[in-house]
Amino acid sequence: MSTAVDAHQQTAAANETRRRSSEAAVRRVQDALKRLHREKTPITFAAVARRASVSRTFLYSNQHARSLVTAAAESAVDQRVTAGNAEATAQEAAWRERALNAEDALKSAFDEIKLQRSRIGELMGQVRDLEAEWTEEAIQRITTENTNLKQRVRRLTEENRALDERLKAARSTLRFQDKRLSELEIQLLDRTPSD
Repeated sequence: MSTAVDAHQQTAAANETRRRSSEAAVRRVQDALKRLHREKTPITFAAVARRASVSRTFLYSNQHARSLVTAAAESAVDQRVTAGNAEATAQEAAWRERALNAEDALKSAFDEIKLQRSRIGELMGQVRDLEAEWTEEAIQRITTENTNLKQRVRRLTEENRALDERLKAARSTLRFQDKRLSELEIQLLDRTPSD
């Protein structure tokens, strides 16, 4: 009888040890899941088993551990989908903003082009009006006068150059005459008897 009681106590002790070991492993699984979530690492049975230092068999066979991993993996997928949707929404908003800015710039460009075309039309009209005022005969007369004026300017420039050269020569001659006059005055003073 005492053997049966001892066997029963040993079984109970073994079961208690196994239960504590399972609870400790489940706590490690919970800690591993928290770390994986903080690190934004994909949650898989293999990753959790490595981080928690438990076997994959334990994760699949322990109902509580399996439900924790499954729930965390589904939650992570939902968060990634939500984050992806938020990112897609933000990206779509950015593209929408760019499109609106491009439309505004395009509208401004078209308005500017229309304004420039209008201004070009006005200027072309003024050019045509100016061309219409001048007859062929008047244009020929003005061209002839312009040619004559250019020739006269050329002739006056040449005359000016010649007069400039004559002025330089006259100044040179005057300096020579002044010098000669000073020499003659000195000679005259040398020849006059002193009192």
